[in-house]
Amino acid sequence: MKKEFKKKNNVVIYQSKTGAIELRGDFERETIWATQAEIAKVFNIERSVATKHIGNIFKDKEISEKSNVQKMHIPNSDKPVAFYSLDIILAVGYRANSKRAIEFRQWATKTLKEHLLKGYTINRGRIAKNYEAFMKSVSDIQALLPEHIALDPKAILDLVKEFSNTWLSLEAYDKEALTAIGTTKKSIMLSAKELMNAIASFRSELIKSGSAANIFARERSAGSVEGIVGNVMQSFGGEPVYKSVEERAAHLLYFMVKNHPFMDGNKRSGAFAFIWFLRKAKAKKFRNINPPSLTALTLLIAESDSKKKEQMTALVTQMLK
Repeated sequence: MKKEFKKKNNVVIYQSKTGAIELRGDFERETIWATQAEIAKVFNIERSVATKHIGNIFKDKEISEKSNVQKMHIPNSDKPVAFYSLDIILAVGYRANSKRAIEFRQWATKTLKEHLLKGYTINRGRIAKNYEAFMKSVSDIQALLPEHIALDPKAILDLVKEFSNTWLSLEAYDKEALTAIGTTKKSIMLSAKELMNAIASFRSELIKSGSAANIFARERSAGSVEGIVGNVMQSFGGEPVYKSVEERAAHLLYFMVKNHPFMDGNKRSGAFAFIWFLRKAKAKKFRNINPPSLTALTLLIAESDSKKKEQMTALVTQMLK
């Protein structure tokens, strides 16, 4: 049996093996509304049975009647008709004793089990226009890494979700046509001394908490960080090479991770410098990057082929869009 709710002009259509039933959508409140007759048809039960189940749901105080019932006027009716919310529709599905209700519960249980075991569930409609394209995006991310590298699937999924509007354009990546973008044009000054002072405070906190050794964030050779800052802030013909905050942040992360300026802690220092610089620039959009996605992104850069530098930095700017 195929079950799917589709949105069409403020109407939700429940598709089943025997046909389609139109239900009224209320997408501002993220619910749908159905009459008793429609609920009965969804689960292939008598209308009187649906009425009985709804009455028991309210009697048991399983669901609040006040916020889950609406009276609406419909064509060819002299009086308002009661419509019930999605919560009630689902509750009837768990109480009804019919083949279709059983199939509904099997589907619901499978979905809940997936969420409990994996910590997440995939909403195909929200993540991508089609599931095949979404799964291709996941495999494309994994393809960036050498065979021996395996990332936590949830971290990968978090990264995909943050980047959902762009992963479907990974054809551009395959063709090496993914371009860096940036909309925050600010004149931000950055010096190696300022960055090193920030990293020194970061280093001190980690060592104090026992999360880092004394060699953490110690330069391999004098001037390593200064060279990276020079690259990030370089100009040509009086114009900055990296014109936007997003591009500078992306290259700062890349160079800190890939150039290994420190004896230890290059990935952690790179991720810290990336977020620190965005905060310094007061860039609001970086809040889209959560800890798991930042971890996954940093590892992707660390393990990526150096020939993919332009593509990796472009990918970071796309995430900050």
